[in-house]
Amino acid sequence: MQPLTDFSKDALRKIRFLLTDIDDTLTENGRLPAKSYQALERVQQAGLKVIPITGRPSGWCDHIARMWPVDGIIGENGAFYFVYDNTKRKMKQRFWKDESERAYDRKRLEQLRKQILATVEGCAVASDQAFREADLAIDFCEDVPPLSKSSVEQIVDIFEQAGAIAKASSIHVNGWFGDYDKLAMTRVMLAECFKIELDFSLDQIIFCGDSPNDAPMFGFFENSVGVANVLDYADTLEKQPRWITNNRTATGFVELADVILNAHSAS
Repeated sequence: MQPLTDFSKDALRKIRFLLTDIDDTLTENGRLPAKSYQALERVQQAGLKVIPITGRPSGWCDHIARMWPVDGIIGENGAFYFVYDNTKRKMKQRFWKDESERAYDRKRLEQLRKQILATVEGCAVASDQAFREADLAIDFCEDVPPLSKSSVEQIVDIFEQAGAIAKASSIHVNGWFGDYDKLAMTRVMLAECFKIELDFSLDQIIFCGDSPNDAPMFGFFENSVGVANVLDYADTLEKQPRWITNNRTATGFVELADVILNAHSAS
């Protein structure tokens, strides 16, 4: 990981899309500070497309797509994207699986919920589960006392033994059935909504994240940035970001936004 200060201004001037995780990237201590929201707004006003890519649920993503200064959102680790058309007052929702498939998956996830809660002491179903469409989120430190690394690994193992995909964020283990992740839906969204062929547009895109479920994005994007708290997971990340901020969480994201905007204003 190289310091963000070494990122060339010429490369930064080519950036047209800012993709970002939310939890512990835009937020700090579980809250969205004004400085993060303002940074998103400033980047969008500068003409860049802003797209959060998160493990958070569809109910939250509907709100974010409508209310935040963003150009769309990918949620539940790639289960869907939402894009809100302010002119037509209409939300475009694109799911990886159809409703019947998601209903079937929810039945299987319910069995896993019972198994995980009975097996791993101290964990809980995430407080945002009621707003989810496609996955099961198990809380290991958001609203419960932090669990050990071995307990988190046990949750992941139960999901995987059942044939589910499991990804640990900074607060939850998310499990789902399906061959998608954040990167797969990013590819679909950029093609369908922005006519961008991902493999030929990497120099126009920057991704910012902080935790193991961002690893597919870190590994794929040449312009990948970790806020400094990504170092907390340095020994477990399958792929590391190319660049790293000096600051943690929201302050690190604002640092990135300022670097991008300064490069664009100088062009």
